Amino acid sequence: MNAGNLFQFTQYQPRPLEIIDTTLREGSQSSLLHDHYKYFFSQEDKMEIARALIQYGVKFIELFAPIVSPQEKDDWAAIRSVRNGLVMQKGYTFLLAHVRCHPDDVESAIEAGADGLNFYIGLSDVSRNYNHGKDFDAIITRARNLLEDVGRNHPNLILRFSGEDAFRTPEANLFRVYDEIAPHVVRFGTPDTVGIATPAGVRRRIEVLRQRYPNVDLEGHFHHDRGFSLVNALEAVNAGMRYVQTTLLGVGERSGITSMTELLFNMHIDKMYDHLEGYNLRGSYPINVMFASKLRKLVPSREPVSLTNRTHTAGVHQKAVLNYANTYEPFPLDQFGVSESEMLLGPLSGWNMIYYFLKEIKYYNLGEGTARKIAKVFKERVYNLGPDDSPTQILTDIAENEFGLSRLSAPERVRGNIVQHMGPQTPRPAGQEPAADPAAERQNAVSIKREN
Repeated sequence: MNAGNLFQFTQYQPRPLEIIDTTLREGSQSSLLHDHYKYFFSQEDKMEIARALIQYGVKFIELFAPIVSPQEKDDWAAIRSVRNGLVMQKGYTFLLAHVRCHPDDVESAIEAGADGLNFYIGLSDVSRNYNHGKDFDAIITRARNLLEDVGRNHPNLILRFSGEDAFRTPEANLFRVYDEIAPHVVRFGTPDTVGIATPAGVRRRIEVLRQRYPNVDLEGHFHHDRGFSLVNALEAVNAGMRYVQTTLLGVGERSGITSMTELLFNMHIDKMYDHLEGYNLRGSYPINVMFASKLRKLVPSREPVSLTNRTHTAGVHQKAVLNYANTYEPFPLDQFGVSESEMLLGPLSGWNMIYYFLKEIKYYNLGEGTARKIAKVFKERVYNLGPDDSPTQILTDIAENEFGLSRLSAPERVRGNIVQHMGPQTPRPAGQEPAADPAAERQNAVSIKREN
């Protein structure tokens, strides 16, 4: 191991679930970076993301091999400095390099101070015929010789081998390679590289691998092309897989992979509490907001650990949530850092929401009967919004100018319990990051803090 490394994997006792977060590798391949004219994560971005992952409790972070570019090599040093600076506070986090079965990749990772090497090469017919062009004998010889050499000269490095496109590789072909590699690695990867796996297929594959290689841990990497990345990861863990690759918000190549926070959230819902050991669950929403800002977007609606999961538009829902939040908010999102609910004022809002907004948010003096009348007028006009109008402006105009309502002074003791995100959205200057709280950018939204 490089002399700069501070800790050995043999000294570490793996937890029931170990996240291998690959946001800084797989996540860097997301088209979202291009969609939002960012193209790559800056070194400062990477340092902040790595710091947040370590503080969250992630013990394994995967990076590109430094040989990818001079910038990646420089970024490795910066990320290592972040990791080293947090060792006394958060313990050791292992930095893993994603490497081809090529000596140049290996040499660059060892020189950068990697704690482990995540070897990969395609084993499916498609990969062998149209990617690297090697037959099985050549693959076995190259991979085994390289692993033997690394293991002999750098015995403390963590070595993993993955047959890329594993779920389009027949088991017999997978075994043909893995049988030769097993003595030289601590983990086998089972990547669903193109997102074709089903939960039943994942369970079967994990069960046969565990039976055949009882002394080698398994690692999963599940793409979302069919929408199965989460359920496949959950099925794999239930079948005995210890290591799962994730990214923040599930970003990655094409449709992305399993989201870190959605995986842990669902394990909490399923009462798999032993698998949550060491993870700072209350930091889930903050880390999602931080990462979304790096992509210059809001936390997406697909992500369950989001304010969207507590946002209500329909009048029936808004009324019920005002009376008892659990009616439409059954999940313990407070434990994952989502401490507010958001209700959007618009054409679907009922009189209850109108009444609540005018009385409790804007402090107008009115009764329920007046609120019903105002709601009727509001619904007639809100569908004719001009480009510079907002539902909030229309409603307050109706309340003041047509119904002559006056405001009361808000009691000091309740002012801190309501967070208002009202009025039109203000465009950001080019290049400026979004607000830390994505709700702050949503028009005509009322966010209500929940007591934890």
